[in-house]
Amino acid sequence: MNHRRLAPNASACGTEPQPDADESPASQQDNRTSVEAAAGSMLEDEVAALTGYGGRYIEKGSREYRFTMLALFSAGFATFALLYCVQPLMPLLSSAFAIDAAQSSLVLSVSTATLALGLLVTGSLSDALGRKNIMSLALLSAALFTLLTALMPNWSLILLSRALVGLSLSGLAAVAMTYLSEELSPRALGVSMGIYIAGNAIGGMSGRVISGVLVDVLPWRAVMLILGGLALLAALAFMRWLPASRNFEPRAFSLQGLLSGIRLHVKDPGLPWLFAEGFLLMGAFVTLFNYIGYRLLEAPYFYSQALVGLISVVYLSGIYSSTWGGAMADKYGHRNVFWGFVLLLMAGALLTLFQPIVLVIAGVTLLTFGFFAAHATASSWVGRRASVARGQAASLYLFFYYLGSSVAGTSGGIFWHLAGWPGVVGFIVVLLIAALAIAWFRLHRLVPLHR
Repeated sequence: MNHRRLAPNASACGTEPQPDADESPASQQDNRTSVEAAAGSMLEDEVAALTGYGGRYIEKGSREYRFTMLALFSAGFATFALLYCVQPLMPLLSSAFAIDAAQSSLVLSVSTATLALGLLVTGSLSDALGRKNIMSLALLSAALFTLLTALMPNWSLILLSRALVGLSLSGLAAVAMTYLSEELSPRALGVSMGIYIAGNAIGGMSGRVISGVLVDVLPWRAVMLILGGLALLAALAFMRWLPASRNFEPRAFSLQGLLSGIRLHVKDPGLPWLFAEGFLLMGAFVTLFNYIGYRLLEAPYFYSQALVGLISVVYLSGIYSSTWGGAMADKYGHRNVFWGFVLLLMAGALLTLFQPIVLVIAGVTLLTFGFFAAHATASSWVGRRASVARGQAASLYLFFYYLGSSVAGTSGGIFWHLAGWPGVVGFIVVLLIAALAIAWFRLHRLVPLHR
């Protein structure tokens, strides 16, 4: 039996009782009937019995709220810093282990592949084992496996440890938003989600920048030890700061329920195409960042690792465009703006074909801007189209999103070796042409859902 969770003293419709304009507080209190009082008391007792905490939410401005947001911001920061810190190191790994660019890209691709696979089950496991338990174990394990990566003697063992990092991180990526939606007051949920996502984006940028700059003065193994140590501190702070779940109700893990939800989403006329867009867009985005370093380290640029690492500062444009893109989708409709965002990615990719560094940076910035706008639009569109099991629909979208990072991110290395940077851009453009075709011929023609 499903019960709606209510804040203490809330009415049955989820809002505070509104006083009549012409009544004084004293008369309002006198006019409250014993039946209403009894009903309110029974409702609060029922909620308290269900949750054990009286259905209390964490309210914005409270001490618990501040600690919650500190914990989840640091966790999101550490998650994506650990995931993407290896991207600027790929050229060095190619030299250190005598491997080509495609093989070097596996240091990121195996992580995103296992993260994608983990997303299919970790959300459901948290339903049975608890949100904080899964997230704490995920972040602690990812930090330890990152430290282990720095100590691995050969390439195969490095890839194994990176695969375990990705699998570990799936436990936080799949559960953090669910925790927020359960524990925070609805009045604080929007800004809280924004803070958490900002931590993700800043972590992704900072992981690249920190490793790219430090590797100019330190061995890559020392860089990984530093990042792993920082993540370990973040994990310990997370476990100390994050309040235990109050409104969590354990549910047994059900493989049958998992499969039935997947079948339901696949039958939707729009969701499978949105999953495909996640694959294609993330594939194009990661491919560019995987191999732009190889280009800028070679003629005619010959830039240092530190300068190449700083290119990730363009992520700041994406932090803005994700909010802007969502606002445009809300105002004009997802299907009317999404294809335009895909065109921005394509224009950015083509601009990097020019040699002047100003145009290359402008192209990378434009592609980043378009990617985050498109990703924000597609992910929110998934939530609107999924009438039931929305958490599972979001996990499926993220599964294909990270799968695109793994498959396309490594495949782009083949085109780098065949035709250099024009080959990489050609591969990216093919992915984006497919994304544009789906956006125009499938998603643009969807009948909007009015809810």
